[in-house]
Amino acid sequence: MDQKQAEQMRSGKGFVAALDQSGGSTPKALKLYGIEEDRYSSEAEMFDLIHEMRARIVNAPSFTGDKVIGAILFEMTMDREFGGKPAAQYLWENRGVVPFLKCDKGLEDEVNGVQLMKPMGDLDGLLSRAASKGIFGTKMRSVINAANTEGIAANVAQQFEIGRQILGHGLMPILEPEVNIKIADKAEAEAILRDELLKHLDSMDQEVMLKLSLPSEANFYKPLIDHKNVMRVVALSGGYSREDANRLLAQNTGMIASFSRALTEGLSDAQSDDEFNATIAATIDSIYQASIT
Repeated sequence: MDQKQAEQMRSGKGFVAALDQSGGSTPKALKLYGIEEDRYSSEAEMFDLIHEMRARIVNAPSFTGDKVIGAILFEMTMDREFGGKPAAQYLWENRGVVPFLKCDKGLEDEVNGVQLMKPMGDLDGLLSRAASKGIFGTKMRSVINAANTEGIAANVAQQFEIGRQILGHGLMPILEPEVNIKIADKAEAEAILRDELLKHLDSMDQEVMLKLSLPSEANFYKPLIDHKNVMRVVALSGGYSREDANRLLAQNTGMIASFSRALTEGLSDAQSDDEFNATIAATIDSIYQASIT
């Protein structure tokens, strides 16, 4: 594990950009960016268009390690280039941004109020490839839809089990057991989740990162942020507008953003480069300010 990158993730000021929209979420991301489905006729064309959007973001003058300390990539992005260089290499060498890889393959159907991660196929092969391409860490998402003790325990156990496999490749796992922000028993689910996470963290002898929904109670995850085996806790926007996500994030000391939709909100394919760069600069600054509180 690159120690300079580890230090940036552990204590750098700023946030993590989530640029990891996958096949299922790409049409929606493109639509919000002003590209309707009639603009492409195949999956290949769709992925070319989303790559152009991502390239535009990472090449914006404001997208540097000064405020964006890390970025999460989709597997196909890892295999492509930015500025004539492999994507992960370009992010670190040209922008000072630590590269991560989304490694999950989507969600199982709900059981006991949670959606576990689907089997990941040849995960060891993917992790070896990621390490060889200069990827620092990974991210994998599962979902909690109810304050169900059994379900949440299974969800967290799966995250840590695969997290250990990722650590075995010298990569830093971001564990993401997302609590659905729309559920009525969100606070109760968060209490169960925090206890389960602490239990597993106490039995670890290596660091992990956590990506969590913004909690119902400010600073509720402080025991996780302060834990010796947690490199960093990042927050997902989870459906909140950027304004709401920033406001809630600012109330949580030590938690930093890892926003996806809230990062690209307001960006449009039709904008001139000057308009685009000004919009992303204002966005990056607002998320940065909320992250350093």
